[in-house]
Amino acid sequence: MTESVVRALYGQAASLNLSSKKIKAVPKCVSRLPNLSVLLLNNNSISALPAELLSLQHLAELNLGNNALKELPAVLGHLESLKKLYLFGNQITVVPPDVIDGLRNLVVLNLNHNQIQRLPPEIKSLSRLRHLSVLDNKLEEVPVELGHLTMLSEINFTSNNLSWLPQQLCQCKELTKLHVARNKLTSLPEGMGALAKLQVLDVAGNKLFMFPVEFHLLSLKELYYEGNRFVRCEPMSSVQDVEVLTLKELVARFVLREDRNRSSLVHRMLPHYPLLTALLANGSCCAVCLDPFLTTWLECVHFINLKKDMKMRSSQTIPVRALLCSYKCFNTDGHSYYGVATR
Repeated sequence: MTESVVRALYGQAASLNLSSKKIKAVPKCVSRLPNLSVLLLNNNSISALPAELLSLQHLAELNLGNNALKELPAVLGHLESLKKLYLFGNQITVVPPDVIDGLRNLVVLNLNHNQIQRLPPEIKSLSRLRHLSVLDNKLEEVPVELGHLTMLSEINFTSNNLSWLPQQLCQCKELTKLHVARNKLTSLPEGMGALAKLQVLDVAGNKLFMFPVEFHLLSLKELYYEGNRFVRCEPMSSVQDVEVLTLKELVARFVLREDRNRSSLVHRMLPHYPLLTALLANGSCCAVCLDPFLTTWLECVHFINLKKDMKMRSSQTIPVRALLCSYKCFNTDGHSYYGVATR
């Protein structure tokens, strides 16, 4: 190790490889390499970082994988030039907000194989992040602020304790790969159809009943979904309640229809009522008549053939949610939507 450091100091190296050197502490003399851009410290027994690393203001890549860190060292939050940070295989339980807030140039963040339960809201500061991997941790939730990371192209949350994903995930329009296998998900966020660039989705080993509305419109190349609890097509008798819509629902449907007409008074006036606009944003569209509705719906399912309908290699069939506005639409002929029975 000493020889590697001396050689780097003598040549004012831009990179230094101290991986697999059985070291327990980072040599403080590393701080005398102000032009260092790559520092590899993986596969050692490092449990802390010296404050002297503050001088490495040109450091772009830092690999601390497979060490003995129990927390993110505070000094990391001051290395503003970091673009790639690898912290896999440590014993990290907490991601401090102030450290994350200082890493605004990060492009790659790898936290695999730790014991992290949650990510702080300050993760929204990582506006340039493209690859986020938190595989094999103890994540119980994903912060809604993840939706601010609009440059994300790959997310890996495989093998955690997630029971839901935030709707804001659908704002990550550059997302091409989403891995959330082996969690406790019972549903995926509605609006996933907005992820037009998504090519790989792994949801295997969860508790999904069906895929969200318009899921079949995605241009997926790979879909992994084994080991879920998908609904099956089994004929059952149907009990249909008499529909009595509330005044709120009737008015909402009228306003939503009028809003489609850009020359209507309703469409022109809605921007002046932000609370009403926010309420109507939760509306849906009937899969049969295509009319809008707010909160009253009939949840149905239709079965999509991956090869025929999504141009994928597999000829398997998956259940996709569909929402209908009324039993009147449900009872019309010529559609392929089935009611979902609850037992």
